[in-house]
Amino acid sequence: MEVKIQSIHFDASEQLQAFIQKKVVKLEKYYDDIKKVEVSLKVVKPETAENKEAGIKVMIPNGEFYASKICNTFEESVDLSVEALEKQLVKHKEKQRSK
Repeated sequence: MEVKIQSIHFDASEQLQAFIQKKVVKLEKYYDDIKKVEVSLKVVKPETAENKEAGIKVMIPNGEFYASKICNTFEESVDLSVEALEKQLVKHKEKQRSK
């Protein structure tokens, strides 16, 4: 699984990138055949408390899933996005099984 992290208009720290890698790899528990994961981080204007946006796109052989959350920290938004993707992947897997 390839993980691509893109931080828009700022440089993501090593610590943040390591955190994202660790979280995203857990998605493989919910769906085996993930080809690529793209994470985009950006600070939403205006400068308010909740302005850290993380968008995560997960690509599988015959489709893709996307989740985006805005929170106080990038860690929190990545966490919530990964949770949302877990639900989407589980739902997709169940749909495939029932076919």
